[in-house]
Amino acid sequence: MPSYTPPLRDMQFVLHEVFNVVDELKQVPKHADIDADTINAVLEEGGKFAAEVAFPLNASGDAEGCTLDPVHHSVTTPKGFKEAYAQYIEGGWAALGCDPEYGGQGLPYVVNTMFYEMLNSANQAWTMYPGLTHGAYAALEAHGTPEQKQTYLPKMTSGEWTGTMCLTEPHCGTDLGLMRTKAEPQADGTYKITGNKIFISAGEHDMAENIIHLVLARLPDAPPGIKGISLFIVPKFHVNKDGSLGERNGIYCSGLEHKMGIKASATCQMTLEGAVGTMVGQPNKGMQGMFVMMNAARLGVGNQSLGLTEVAFQNALAYAKDRIQMRSLSGPKAKDQPADPIIVHPDVRKMLLTARAYADGGRALEAFCAMLLEKEHHHPDEKVRKDSGDLLALLTPIAKAFLTDNGHIATNACMQVFGGHGYIKEWGMEQYVRDNRINMIYEGTNTVQSLDLLGRKVLSNNGATLRKFGKLVAKLVEEEGVNEKMAEFINPIAVLGDQMTKFTTEIGFKGFQNPDEVGAAAVDYLRVAGHLVFGYFFARMAQVALRKIAEGSTDPFYQAKLQTARFYFAKLFPETATLMRTARTGAKALMDTDLVLA
Repeated sequence: MPSYTPPLRDMQFVLHEVFNVVDELKQVPKHADIDADTINAVLEEGGKFAAEVAFPLNASGDAEGCTLDPVHHSVTTPKGFKEAYAQYIEGGWAALGCDPEYGGQGLPYVVNTMFYEMLNSANQAWTMYPGLTHGAYAALEAHGTPEQKQTYLPKMTSGEWTGTMCLTEPHCGTDLGLMRTKAEPQADGTYKITGNKIFISAGEHDMAENIIHLVLARLPDAPPGIKGISLFIVPKFHVNKDGSLGERNGIYCSGLEHKMGIKASATCQMTLEGAVGTMVGQPNKGMQGMFVMMNAARLGVGNQSLGLTEVAFQNALAYAKDRIQMRSLSGPKAKDQPADPIIVHPDVRKMLLTARAYADGGRALEAFCAMLLEKEHHHPDEKVRKDSGDLLALLTPIAKAFLTDNGHIATNACMQVFGGHGYIKEWGMEQYVRDNRINMIYEGTNTVQSLDLLGRKVLSNNGATLRKFGKLVAKLVEEEGVNEKMAEFINPIAVLGDQMTKFTTEIGFKGFQNPDEVGAAAVDYLRVAGHLVFGYFFARMAQVALRKIAEGSTDPFYQAKLQTARFYFAKLFPETATLMRTARTGAKALMDTDLVLA
């Protein structure tokens, strides 16, 4: 059976030693009193909840799945899920990062991000029920009316009500301009909404007393395409003026998807038959509000794969230390045993270190993004808010796609460590592979994320936002460029930073002549950009570790961080050379293939 230990020391390293988040947060007035002890204490207790409450339900939830009552359209979650959610509510975990105005604890986003990493390691499927509520909360906080906020946010903050995002329809996924769901205005200012949605995570369940659906639909006179979409609040139960629940609304689950993974997460087909909704924001401007939720969800999906990478690594490492098979190529290591533990074999170590490196890099990226989100919304300096928002926009598709791709590589590698036991259900590894594979698809496939990065975030402003990240790299290179001990970490990112300018210009020039060139290069481009980002973070982590060792620390933790960084730059980072070469081959080898694909 698998196990899980919250990686608190690794989190503390990233938060307090690499990013100095307390000092950064003190620049934000609302967090002026935050301290490291508070952050550590919250995460320690959060880790206990993840490991002791959520984790024991992971395998059983996967085996049991969710059950739909087709008569009453109700969904029953696996045994123990509802009770675990009640403990989550009772412990105040739902309110962790929410505004005190609505009953929240007002802790920094980064604390909630680290907590959710642990929940995702423990039980991704369970975590999706409360996790989506944070995105719905953010969308309503940003675009809801004062009355909508007062009606819904306190209950969503407490966790008594959960939230969903209802976008996809049977005939359209990412291309929301093809949406057909209709919203008919009513005399009382509400709307009657009719249509069908699919793939709605947590669309129906038995864990909360009400579900607040954020639904995209078209007004009768809406212009065609993406510019004719409005956003509506459609609660499962109507909410009376005094806040109590009224009658059932005309939105219900008409089917459950049977998935390869996250089987304990109810992925619902939702039918709306004259469901009553209220508009969020302005008519035909619904994507503004939904993008708030979508971007939160994309960071959240990256965090899901980070969590799976970490728990897969922990279990593969434990197995590799225990499983004996063959002798080391350089001579017996466990002479008192008939064979050596498989951890002595180079390729087993490569697989383990790949997962370790992708977990460390992913954690740094998620923490960095959470701090950017904090600054974008709450920093008193307008320029800092603007720069933080630009950087976050650049890094969001990387966080979603690079982390989930890496999670695929890592969970598969960790399953491989187990050999034949890896695909046997009782060991738990095959579930991590199945769960993570979905992460690469939903919330915008990773190809969509790549097109978003290259087309919208880089080429649309001639690389201006990319240059903002480049300045961070250049600053670190300038700081450590003459430090011989840092050369193995600094030189690779200095070289790639320079190459990225030429690489981006080439792709942009080709794309100007033929847009298919952007589509052909985008996936490779995102992965190169992801390695530049990870390389920057690994260089910073190595910088801290070397400094601590120079100060006299004998803690093996810092030597381990250096070893991970060396492995990353030696074995994973060089992928960028191949990726740039394949990206430069252009679209012809893909598009001039009509005979092959006839």
